[in-house]
Amino acid sequence: MSRVTSLILAGALALWGFCAPAASVLSKDSAVTDAGEGVVVKLAVSEPVPWRVFTLDGPRRLVVDLKGVDWPDSIAEESARAHDLRLGQAGSGWSRLVLSLDAPLAVDSAEMTTEDGAVLTLMLAPDRGLRATEPRGIRPKARRLAGDPRTVVVLDPGHGGLDPGAEADGLVEAELMLVFAKELAQAFDDTAFRVVLTRDSDVFVPLERRITRARAAGADVFLSLHADALPQGSGHASGATVYTLAEDASDDASRRLAERHDQTDLLLGLDLTGQADDVALVLMSLARHDTAPAANALADALVGSIRERVGRVNTRPRRSAAFSVLKAPDIPSVLIEIGFLSSATDRENLRDPVWRAVMAEAIVEAVGV
Repeated sequence: MSRVTSLILAGALALWGFCAPAASVLSKDSAVTDAGEGVVVKLAVSEPVPWRVFTLDGPRRLVVDLKGVDWPDSIAEESARAHDLRLGQAGSGWSRLVLSLDAPLAVDSAEMTTEDGAVLTLMLAPDRGLRATEPRGIRPKARRLAGDPRTVVVLDPGHGGLDPGAEADGLVEAELMLVFAKELAQAFDDTAFRVVLTRDSDVFVPLERRITRARAAGADVFLSLHADALPQGSGHASGATVYTLAEDASDDASRRLAERHDQTDLLLGLDLTGQADDVALVLMSLARHDTAPAANALADALVGSIRERVGRVNTRPRRSAAFSVLKAPDIPSVLIEIGFLSSATDRENLRDPVWRAVMAEAIVEAVGV
């Protein structure tokens, strides 16, 4: 099982529009060396460029992306902890360096200086806090099934089976969210969380039954995962958006989106109007006093973590709507639009397994805040 630990860092926003001829990484001033218990990666570039960096486990690797650069034939490797340096392309104009690590190292600091060209310096230090022993945010219920003390996170890949969800440029929302849900479940490995999926194959699961499955699993938190598409002529949306439950939608777009999410159950003969589990009916009046603040706090943490690590959220990332899948009164629940299939930029990101890994880690971090 792989555990993804990631960090995205970027240069000034003005650099993202950079489209001049390719800069060059200068071999004679670049190197990978040891420093104390860590590793230093120094990359000298002929001029400033956008950049990002993150680490992966399984196997342990450092990944460095530079926008619009040409790599030299080689970069000096003088480290006992890092080896097998590979240089190549990552698509969309990004050039990628991958470095294998012999020890669990995390990015301790990263900085690009821009005097007389540019120098990107990364400091890797021992990652002694990689595995969380107890989540700090969502607390486990007092009663735990089969004596398992771990906090239970239920992941709900939207749509499935007869309901493919949004489709654009060869991408199908139901298939993509199932892939992402499984990757996100792996990102929770070796933490104090136990993950349950409402579906683990391409099958249709009614919205109400998703809540029932979450409750049967003893869910402490419920995350519904989507990547919708706006109809032509209804505007443009991109970036992650996090929803909590509200009877009155925060805007017309949220209202229309909730109607679309619920429409499939109605079309398949399942009328959700006024429906709820028996347990929910009993708990509703009291449980929402606890779950609503927890869901709001989780949604805020998700937006903050995604903005920090992924660097891309919607212009209005926190919204609310009457999603039926969020109506369990006894489980803090949020719906995450990972991106929009109607956005070319989001589609490119959603196709990228590295981008999805960073998004998954951002979600893991937010649940543990």
